[in-house]
Amino acid sequence: MPRLILAILLLGAASTAQAADPLAAGRSAFKRCANCHQVGPNAQSNFGPQLNGVLGRRVGSLPDYAYSPAMKKSGFAWDERRLAAFIRDPDAVVPGTRMRFWGFLSERQVGDIVAYLRSFPPAAAPARR
Repeated sequence: MPRLILAILLLGAASTAQAADPLAAGRSAFKRCANCHQVGPNAQSNFGPQLNGVLGRRVGSLPDYAYSPAMKKSGFAWDERRLAAFIRDPDAVVPGTRMRFWGFLSERQVGDIVAYLRSFPPAAAPARR
């Protein structure tokens, strides 16, 4: 029984520590997104566009991804409010998007994902010679 209590306490402590660190919580929540999207120094567009520098970027603007016509025509740049709304309900923000995702359980998780994505600036352009 003491081992069970210890295990429960450790799980609670890990959850509390993660909640106190939005980047760690966002990294964990982003695992659900990582099937389609990449971030980081070697991120590439694949099934979904890479998300480095997504905040401030015009929707549908990466040259290495084939966006839906709805995304190409949307005409706005991602800000935190719109990105959070898109994560919650993609079709409400960009009707006709091909993005489909269900499964975020809380507003906190959405906020953590946005905070995590904020930590990935756009990749530096290659130096010209």
